[in-house]
Amino acid sequence: MPRVIPRVLPRGSRAAAVLAAVLALTTLLTACGSTADTASTSAGTTRVTIAGSDYLGGAPVYTATEKGQWAANGLAPKLQSFATGRDALNAVLGGQAQYAVVGDLPAVSAVLAGRKIRIVAALSGFTDWRLLTTASASVGRFADLKGKKIGLPEGTNVQYALSGMLTAAGLKPGDVTLVNLAPNQVTAALARGDIDAGLTFPSFYDATRTALGADYRELRYDGYTYRTLLIAAPGTATGTSTAVLRTLTTAAKSAAQDPAAARKAVVAQAGGAMQPAFVNGYYASYHYAVTLDEPLLKLLTAEGEWAKSTQKLPGTADRETFLRHIDRAPLKAAAPEAVTLP
Repeated sequence: MPRVIPRVLPRGSRAAAVLAAVLALTTLLTACGSTADTASTSAGTTRVTIAGSDYLGGAPVYTATEKGQWAANGLAPKLQSFATGRDALNAVLGGQAQYAVVGDLPAVSAVLAGRKIRIVAALSGFTDWRLLTTASASVGRFADLKGKKIGLPEGTNVQYALSGMLTAAGLKPGDVTLVNLAPNQVTAALARGDIDAGLTFPSFYDATRTALGADYRELRYDGYTYRTLLIAAPGTATGTSTAVLRTLTTAAKSAAQDPAAARKAVVAQAGGAMQPAFVNGYYASYHYAVTLDEPLLKLLTAEGEWAKSTQKLPGTADRETFLRHIDRAPLKAAAPEAVTLP
């Protein structure tokens, strides 16, 4: 087995790099335009631009589009596709879109960086995290990770999931060696034996199983419910956000009644970015409901504390900080029962 030198920056350099990335991510690109709502496309119809990257996590957006459900609330959507949730968030902060579909961690990073984002709803929750490993690595439980090399894209939700796995096993971050890999590099590193275990995005689970064959092993973890959020740009009218959330609430309910049609809608809207086999296999790993609830606030606070301790981000990671960035008014108007935050 070749000797591996983990690609880990010195502590000070990594903190500076992470902070620089967060600040660069959320720099306001005022030249790109205003964050205010665009003018009506026609009498009584308002155009809304929605930036996204997570087709499954943000499925209500795409099923509403495929089924033409926006028009009932006077909206004409323009969807933008980005490689990551951070890019989608940057589009909102740069004035290119009114809304962004993003994961919880990019939102937390933006809050800690002092950006004025407005979380108007959670769209879904996901718990199907998997630690990928091999029979030869002898990792039969999370406690067996002590002293092992773990490959993953650092600074992402999968690293936060790993922190939960280690805590559940009574281990500390220093008990393992992290190898910073791109999401698509984890499978090959496992196959070569460069790492003992790996975490990556769900879109790579099946490819890893196929590549490793009989040597493939996995440990599942459901202690972290990843939330896909809808972020509104500062200055977006409450009435427009209410109409958007009313549409998405309807879409989520119709998807629950006919999940097969919802899966087809996501595939169609993805335009080849997601294959039917993946959507059909993992759609059930998501729970879809347009909400603002106490578990979301607790998650954002916990992730904020983790981000400050591991990535040395600035800002205050307490309940009141995140509560100030949650705009409850639009969802209260669209679906009062969906808001259980004070």
